[in-house]
Amino acid sequence: MKKVLAFDIDQTLNVAKTPITDDIAELLIKCLDHFEICPISGQKFDQFLVQIVNRLEDNGVTPEQLTHLHLFVAQGTQYYRFDGKDWQQIYNYPLTDEQVRKISETIERAARELGYWEEDKLQAGDEIIENRLSQVTFSALGQKAGTEAKYAWDPDHKKREQIVALCKKYSPEFDYEIGGTTSINAITPGMNKVFGMTHLLEELKVTKEDILYFGDMTQPGGNDYPVVQMGIDTITVRNHEDTAFALRGILGVI
Repeated sequence: MKKVLAFDIDQTLNVAKTPITDDIAELLIKCLDHFEICPISGQKFDQFLVQIVNRLEDNGVTPEQLTHLHLFVAQGTQYYRFDGKDWQQIYNYPLTDEQVRKISETIERAARELGYWEEDKLQAGDEIIENRLSQVTFSALGQKAGTEAKYAWDPDHKKREQIVALCKKYSPEFDYEIGGTTSINAITPGMNKVFGMTHLLEELKVTKEDILYFGDMTQPGGNDYPVVQMGIDTITVRNHEDTAFALRGILGVI
């Protein structure tokens, strides 16, 4: 029997950039009684709280259950654990200021050259490039854009593939991964989900065979693909409804 259920977030546990539904929250709460639950995503800590933790609390999760929830932030380059009262950061591997500057300039240059720098579409106070400490993330329409607009911007990933190709030309010392609906995560080599999952193994003292991973971008080039390459058992889903269906099946045989 598996000991750990690990999840990508956008398009796996939720509609991109929105809080998880009551249905997913209730299923995750039930899973917390049987498994260590480990969301791992390119998102920042605050987004984990808004999209997952707060919704679990709205649906009655207990402090004891939350001690079995492990937040692997920014592809697992940051790790937070609940101590019964509050969330504690266990580790963080931040980029240097110079790395953040270089990545930001590279992504903006590539997006502008291709005509994909759409600053005029940003909502007030939003930004296209975000420093997430251990990674820099390009969100073409910003974080606050509506779900419909996000889904429509690059459904086949072609725009982001072009941006990534130029970024690799201008700053090949960094890695660039396509994620979510409009995002590109830029990291130093090796700081992808392999890094996060490797630390998950160490922190939870489990083996790869103990883990079942859920993700929507498990194809080559997707930000879930490194997990597949590790040899971890993976379920590819199209959306959170697929994930809910699978979780009901898992809970049904416990």
